[in-house]
Amino acid sequence: MVDLDLVIRAERVIGSAGEVGRLIGVRDGTIVAIEPLGSDLTGAVTVELAADEVLLPGLVDAHVHVNEPGRTAWEGFASATRAAAAGGVTTIVDMPLNSIPPTCDVPALDLKRRTAEGQAFVDIGFWGGAIPGNVAELRPLYDAGVLGFKCFLLHSGVEEFPHLNPDELEAAMREVRSFDGLMIVHAEDMHAIDHAPAAHGETYDDFLKSRPRGAENLAVAQVIELARWTGCRVHILHVSSSDVLPMLASARRDGVRITAETCPHYLTFEAEEIPDGATQFKCCPPIREAANRELLWDGLRDGVIDLVVTDHSPSTLDLKCLDTGDFGVAWGGISSLQLGLSAVWTEARRRDFTLVDVAHWMCEAPARHAGLRSKGRIEIGFDADFAVFAPDDAFVVDVARLHHKNPISPYAERPLAGVVRSTWLRGRRVETTEQAQPFGRLLTRGGA
Repeated sequence: MVDLDLVIRAERVIGSAGEVGRLIGVRDGTIVAIEPLGSDLTGAVTVELAADEVLLPGLVDAHVHVNEPGRTAWEGFASATRAAAAGGVTTIVDMPLNSIPPTCDVPALDLKRRTAEGQAFVDIGFWGGAIPGNVAELRPLYDAGVLGFKCFLLHSGVEEFPHLNPDELEAAMREVRSFDGLMIVHAEDMHAIDHAPAAHGETYDDFLKSRPRGAENLAVAQVIELARWTGCRVHILHVSSSDVLPMLASARRDGVRITAETCPHYLTFEAEEIPDGATQFKCCPPIREAANRELLWDGLRDGVIDLVVTDHSPSTLDLKCLDTGDFGVAWGGISSLQLGLSAVWTEARRRDFTLVDVAHWMCEAPARHAGLRSKGRIEIGFDADFAVFAPDDAFVVDVARLHHKNPISPYAERPLAGVVRSTWLRGRRVETTEQAQPFGRLLTRGGA
C-alpha cells in the first residue's frame, strides 16, 4: 500500500489485541491499515517510535469546562485545547456551564460553536444543559448535535445554570428518554448538604464535613430510581463516594441503563494529606479519605466505574482565595486537563494496572459514553488520533509550563510518571506553540 499519508511503526501499540507491535497506516485522517511489524507498509511519511514509547489512542476527555464565552478569563478554547493536546487528549467534550450563556438552547450552542471555530487544537464536542423550564429545548438541542444533557441536583455554583428539583428532573428524563438521549447528572442531594455543617475557614476536614458522602449517596439512589421509572439512559458524574458503587452494580443487574465516571484527583489525593488552606484542592464533590480512594480503584477494577475524565474546572487565581485559604468561599474546581493521563498512570501502575486498562478508561469508554463512534480506539476506520507516551519517563509538575490559562493546580510540584511526547489528530502532529495553527473540528453526535 503506497498511497498512505502516514505510517507509524511502534513496538508497543495499545489496540484491540492488547499491547503489541504494529504498523499503523493512515490515509485522509483515518486508520486504514494495521499490520504486523514485518509487513511491507509504506507511506509519504514514516514515523518510528522509540523503544521506550507506546502508541495510545488519543484520549477523550468528556468532562471539560472551557468557560468561553462569558468567563474567558477562567479558560478559553485555545488555552484549553492546547493543554489537552499537550496531555495526549485529542477530543474534549465541553460542559454547558460555566460559559455565559450556558448551552441550554440552540442559539447558545450556535454562539459557542462560533466562538470555538478556529481556536480548537483538538476536536470538541458539546453537552447541552437541562435546567428548570427548558424541557422544550432539549430535543432541538439534540437535533442540533449535542451529545447529551447535564443537570445539577443542587446549586451549580453559577446563577445562570439553576438545578432541577425531583419533579423537574423526572420531566427532563422522560423527554430525553423519548429520543433515547443521555442525561448526565451532578449527583449531590441539596437537603443533605443544607443540613451539614457550613463550609468555612482553612481546615480541609471542615470542608469535607460540609459535603458528606451521604449527600452523594442519596442523590445517586434518587437518580437510579428515576432511571428505573423512566427508562432514560443516565450517567453519574465525578463519583467521589465509594458507597455508591454497590448501588450502581445492583441497578445494572436490574437492567437500569446507568454508567459512572470518576476523576484523577479522586484516584490520586487523600483528604488526610491536604494541607489547611490549600484551596487548590477544593472541588465538589470533595476529595475523600485514602480508604475511600482505594475502593474507587476497586470500582474501576470491577467495571462498576466505567471511565476516568478530568472534570477540568478552572477559575482565576483570585477566586481560589489563596490569600485567605478559606474553603467556604473559594471556587471549587480542579485544573488538570494536561495532566490526567500521567496522574492516572502514576497511580494505576502502583496497583498493577496496565496501559491497556488506562486506555480503556480514558480513550475507549469516554468515546463510547459520548457517542463518538470514530474516536478512542486504534482500529481500522477510526480517526488517526494518537498519543505517543513514554510510560517509564517522569517529570515534576511545574504549573508555569501548563497550557491552561491560570497557573494553579493541586498537582504542582508533584512527581508524575509518564510523559506525552507527541499528540496526533487525524494523522497530523498537533503543535501547541503560540505560532501553531489549530485544525481541530467541532463535533456532533457521530462525527464532525
